[in-house]
Amino acid sequence: MNSSSSRSRVISWSPSVTLVPTRQCFNACAYCHFRLPVAPEAEASQAGVSAEWLSDQQALERLQRRPEASEVLLLSGEVAPHAANRRIWFERLRSLSKVALHSARLPHSNAGPLNRHEMAALARLNLSMGLMLEGLGPAYERVHRHAPSKTLAMRLGQLEQAGRLGVPFTTGLLLGLGERPAQRHEALELLAQLQRQWGHLQEVILQPWQPDGPSSALGPAAVGELLETIAAAREILPPEVHLQLPPNLWPRQHLLQALEAGIDDLGGIDDVDVINPSWPQPAVTDLAAQLVAAGWTLHPRLCVHDGWLAGLPAPLRRQPLIAQRLAQPATL
Repeated sequence: MNSSSSRSRVISWSPSVTLVPTRQCFNACAYCHFRLPVAPEAEASQAGVSAEWLSDQQALERLQRRPEASEVLLLSGEVAPHAANRRIWFERLRSLSKVALHSARLPHSNAGPLNRHEMAALARLNLSMGLMLEGLGPAYERVHRHAPSKTLAMRLGQLEQAGRLGVPFTTGLLLGLGERPAQRHEALELLAQLQRQWGHLQEVILQPWQPDGPSSALGPAAVGELLETIAAAREILPPEVHLQLPPNLWPRQHLLQALEAGIDDLGGIDDVDVINPSWPQPAVTDLAAQLVAAGWTLHPRLCVHDGWLAGLPAPLRRQPLIAQRLAQPATL
């Protein structure tokens, strides 16, 4: 494992609130507990917003219940590229982004692949965006057999498109689906190449796959393999790329080992993980106490890491939270 002695002892996290525009998704990943199947009449409708889609008023009420959250994660099921309701769905994303900005919050969208026009339009309202690479190899081909947007070519194309547009971007790997260490390393090498070319990858999530329910916590062998992957990621990826680990999906007794291996960010922490609701989020006060006792500091951040703030479009740099952060000395 890599020693953390030469790294900062500051671990970042983002106070977050999640808005789900819709759970309906045209992908059918074998492991997903988030998705609702697309109703045929909804996909064919051009009349207006589906009744189950999140409204602006519902979003505002959710934001009011989480006043401490600076990041608004727009986490959506995917609408097929040529579905009749694609335009309406995309306008929902734009409208919810505006609700976040008008509430002095900072939106970050993860809504699946977007064409260049859609990504550019959403980037004018979002401080950052994200899309998981997930992984490569036969294990991912099996679980994504019925997920048209989860091909490696599609995902890499989206990451390159974001780089061309200069969008601060979060991506990551879903680990533990049967992939080999060499395939993990190959995926990390692909991300490193993209970062060296475009410089837009602000964080890479190393997410252990967990079943729906905490009955089968990660065993010693899986923990050991994941720690090796974290250390490899820190070696392979350029140093400005933050390594993120969702703390609710990782054994707390091994958290410090993950930090020593290279993790420097714990991601957005909401009051619930909408993708993995059976895995409760830890209390931030408990995390902070654990880290302080071991000589680390837990520090809140915005959805955009400090190194990418200055490159944001001028209207977004004028957002109060961004302007305030730009006026302060960088801490991370």
